[in-house]
Amino acid sequence: QVQLVERGGGAVQAGGSLRLSCAAANKNILASTCMAWFRQAPGKGREGIASISGGGDRTTYADSVKGRFTITRETGKNVMYLEMNNLKPEDTGTYYCTQRLSAQGCTWYPTDYRFWGQGAQVTVSS
Repeated sequence: QVQLVERGGGAVQAGGSLRLSCAAANKNILASTCMAWFRQAPGKGREGIASISGGGDRTTYADSVKGRFTITRETGKNVMYLEMNNLKPEDTGTYYCTQRLSAQGCTWYPTDYRFWGQGAQVTVSS
């Protein structure tokens, strides 16, 4: 069952930009809970890279993307974006949007998140 739908992604050269979007396919998902982006590089585990609070007033970034990526959301909706600038080859991977079931804080633990997208591929060439 599709819960979150991602759009965007693709292939770019190093230094380029991409934008990902994520929207809830299930209207029963609360709009006021933490949303986040995780990514998984080939042969590696899933890592959290950006999160945004239910009200959209608090954002957190992994050191690897800080200053280059920006996470935003439409207030009161299950719609989220990830603007990615100055992309590097090490940013290559599958990007997943996710959302918590209840109104708890954002974390970097994938098991804390209930709803997931199908993943969007991002490939950055040098």
